[in-house]
Amino acid sequence: MKIHEYQGKAVLARFGVPVPKGKTAFTVPEAEAAAKELGGFVVVKAQIHAGGRGKGGGVKVCKTVDDAVEASRKILGMQLITHQTGPQGQKVRRLLVEEALPIEKEMYLGITLDRASGKNVFMASSEGGMEIEEVAHHSPEKILKETIEPGVGLQPFQARNLAFGIGVPAASVNGAVKAMIALAKAYDEIDASLAEINPFILLKDGRVMALDAKLNLDDNALYRHPEFTDLRDLDEEDPLEVEASKFSLNYIKLDGNIACMVNGAGLAMATMDIIKYAGGEPANFLDVGGGANEEQIKNAFRILLSDSAVKAVLINIFGGILRCDVLAAGVVNAARELGIKLPVVIRMEGTNVEEGKRIIRESGFNFQVAEGMKDAAEKVVRAAR
Repeated sequence: MKIHEYQGKAVLARFGVPVPKGKTAFTVPEAEAAAKELGGFVVVKAQIHAGGRGKGGGVKVCKTVDDAVEASRKILGMQLITHQTGPQGQKVRRLLVEEALPIEKEMYLGITLDRASGKNVFMASSEGGMEIEEVAHHSPEKILKETIEPGVGLQPFQARNLAFGIGVPAASVNGAVKAMIALAKAYDEIDASLAEINPFILLKDGRVMALDAKLNLDDNALYRHPEFTDLRDLDEEDPLEVEASKFSLNYIKLDGNIACMVNGAGLAMATMDIIKYAGGEPANFLDVGGGANEEQIKNAFRILLSDSAVKAVLINIFGGILRCDVLAAGVVNAARELGIKLPVVIRMEGTNVEEGKRIIRESGFNFQVAEGMKDAAEKVVRAAR
């Protein structure tokens, strides 16, 4: 689950990461009041779940309250387009009005899981304010790393290595070390999957501070953090993904035109691969899960068909806990209820497969039953064309 910059900063501040003074604003009058409270010299920042906001016109430095009001009018409600939003952009519905600070140096801090070692890794770079992917591509030697041992946490000597390595002056190293250890503690205790401070700044007076904050929370651990429930912003998520989550369906929208309904994440990935191999483009990842019932199947089908880009549907089920006859009954009932007109290709194997095929044959719908995944992919690609 992604959260906004101002939410991430509030979380990090609880753990002792220094952050600028700021106020959230949902309207221009609220932004004006915030600017007055912060002294007038402020930065107005669009709050969306995407990077590159400044380049898209979503971050403005304002020297007066009047400047802040004008910037707020322009940014609130705009369709902000960045390299992470895609060409459609994202509507700005909230702002962060923050004190402007005298910056001496910009750096980068980040933590994520290193799947090769199975441990979290703390990254730091002297190239703050840039996309870390660009730094990794052009100057990988400028990204320093320290592995965090499970149950031990980031140690002070590791943080000092990073601080000196990215050019923090000796007088400011202790402050940087405290901020790094606080960031690592926050990452661990909130079950984050990604934590980034970009830029992590050195001020002219020697203090360090998180000028930006990006936190991604692990959905699978949210049951341990009920306090984070209200941080979710459904306006920033794909409506079909939000709808799918209501029925415990694992759905991710993609850019293709062949909808997929599969049980099991591994089979879902293989299904998307073989569609690509056959010359098609999957429109989604959808794992209905091993224990899906008829009602979930119906809702999954409805969500698939809500995507206007979809031209054909491939249902690929290996019947285990989810029996083939239950799947078939759910698909047929959904087709009747929704009045489906798109071509549907079904491949199923496993428990009660013959009964499932009988239900499909006698349904009255012109469903195509495939023999094997290769046959299914070829048929659905032809149907989509």
